[in-house]
Amino acid sequence: MTKGMVVCPQPEAAESAVEILELGGNAIDAAIACALAQTVVDPLMCGIAGFGSLATYMPCRGLHEYLDFHAPAPLAARPEMWENLVESETRDGFGFVLEGRINDLGYKSIAAPATLKALEEAHKAYGTLPWETLVEPAIRWAVDGFFVRPAMYTFFLEDGKMGRVPTADRLAYTASGRALYCNDDGSPKRIGAPVTNPDYARTLRAIARDGADSFYRGEIAERIAADMAKNGALLSKRDLEGYRCHRAHPLSCTYRGRTVTTNQPPGGGVMLIEMLNILENFDLAALGHNTPAYMTTVCEAMKRATIDKDRHVGDPAFVDIPVDRLTDKAYAASLAGEIRRGERASVPRLQASDLVPTDTTHLSIVDGDGNCVSMTHSLGMPSGVITEGLGFMYNGCMGVFDPRPGRAGSIAPGKTRFSAMCPTIVFETGRPSLVLGAPGGTQIVMGVLQTILNTIDFGMGAQEAVAAPRFSATGNSIDVSNRIRRSVTQALENNGYKVNRNPYGYTIGWVHAIGIDGETLQGAPDPGRDGVAYEAGS
Repeated sequence: MTKGMVVCPQPEAAESAVEILELGGNAIDAAIACALAQTVVDPLMCGIAGFGSLATYMPCRGLHEYLDFHAPAPLAARPEMWENLVESETRDGFGFVLEGRINDLGYKSIAAPATLKALEEAHKAYGTLPWETLVEPAIRWAVDGFFVRPAMYTFFLEDGKMGRVPTADRLAYTASGRALYCNDDGSPKRIGAPVTNPDYARTLRAIARDGADSFYRGEIAERIAADMAKNGALLSKRDLEGYRCHRAHPLSCTYRGRTVTTNQPPGGGVMLIEMLNILENFDLAALGHNTPAYMTTVCEAMKRATIDKDRHVGDPAFVDIPVDRLTDKAYAASLAGEIRRGERASVPRLQASDLVPTDTTHLSIVDGDGNCVSMTHSLGMPSGVITEGLGFMYNGCMGVFDPRPGRAGSIAPGKTRFSAMCPTIVFETGRPSLVLGAPGGTQIVMGVLQTILNTIDFGMGAQEAVAAPRFSATGNSIDVSNRIRRSVTQALENNGYKVNRNPYGYTIGWVHAIGIDGETLQGAPDPGRDGVAYEAGS
């Protein structure tokens, strides 16, 4: 095997990770350096004040586990605090629109930051190079600068829909944001415009020197807490001091003789496994790739998994989740029977608005010893808040909690919410054959699902599987990329389905994968982002 491979949406971050592999670091070291660089060069997609899920497979140690770092609601949050402000729910089920956008922009949208704590914990458990070595590439990007890439600029221009906040408003919410990411007239910087972030470089230097403790208990924590208190945030120093990550065994299933491992709730792995179990009851190859019959079958599986997610999946510390039932093959067979009989599922939505959030990022890494890492991390819908002098944006995770009490996703102090993140590894004959994950809101799990189906049911290589046109049904209509033929969508519409055609040819999650065939690695960055696949030592 080579010295390893890195696949992610940002060339700068991939370069940082490959540099670490070439210094002798392992996949975990490279993942940490990559993730920290991503927080610099893709600052609305992720951040040290974000959240995520990290899969680690280390065969030499006999280890396969997940480090989940979801962002809990602050201790000051209350289940009923926004109950009377509800205007609508997003069409794909990813969040709620409230009066005044209080959950979506600004200080009250911030949940407890999780990412930095997780990166340090992963390093202490499995890293080999010094912590400061892994932080150094991110510091260099912050000092030397990077430029606005096409995918970044597309997101900068994303309009608000049905009451949600346009990205430009998030960029310009604070003076720091305007200085970093906007032109003098307040418009977002354009493709190729240089960005440097000396404030964040200073923050990262403190973190390199003092570790995550400076962020959660030390000088940085004091500055965060003072800013939060001054501006009426729910977040407080108690939330920073009390934050803990969670280690878990993988959730797994078999699919046509392969083993698929993914994350536990509140991650999206339970949805992935439910859908694979349902679809194993069909000869998908015989239906034909992306035919009307194939899309109908897969979309009905997607809808049923979405209904179960909405009804049952939340923070397992607060909600009794019937994981065994949701991942049971007999239960899946009963749902497959409904689909075979032509029964259509209906996904309940509250005055559904037409928003599909996309702000998350991912990395997949395999090193020369066969260690594998798949990590998805995010800010959710970014809050827009940057504390003066610190240089990073906080998550906006409160926007996805259900403001209606008594539900799986309802608000509670210290509670995390469902995330479709599902970093996943597929094994064949006991060895990894595919390492993958994606950003893309609730479309994450749908993109990962179709990539797996493409490889197993249709025999595609990793690159072809990732690049193939995708579709999704996380509500009662079908979303399709613009490369799905109109004759196919017309057939779906003639059969009574509402179809939403996305103007982008590459969309419905942005999968980044590595295919493994013996000693050969095939990198598969999603063509819809600015991603790359770099091989170490090449």
